[in-house]
Amino acid sequence: QVQLVESGGGLVQPGGSLRLSCAASGKIFSINAMGWYRQAPGKQRELVATSTSGGITNYAGFVKGRFTISRDNAKNTVDLQMNSLKPEDTAVYYCRLGTYYGAEFWGQGTQVTVSS
Repeated sequence: QVQLVESGGGLVQPGGSLRLSCAASGKIFSINAMGWYRQAPGKQRELVATSTSGGITNYAGFVKGRFTISRDNAKNTVDLQMNSLKPEDTAVYYCRLGTYYGAEFWGQGTQVTVSS
């Protein structure tokens, strides 16, 4: 069974920074993309950033250079460094792992709140 455990969420003031971490464990084969999504209250879940096993990264437009995704393939971890946070970044952030054979796994989510 595959488990994704996220950490690093919390409350931060506008303009501040947070670093989210996600560690995958269990019987994992043929990992392709790992990444982060978020869901704000009343909104659909949306992509934030992803990284493929080959190192190709993809960011949502609203990131605009503020967030950086990093991945350690050997450890099956993926981090998201978030700088210059805005109130509209407030959401539950989810880690996702996708495999080459079509399976996907999600973490339980970690709350990020940006407020003064």
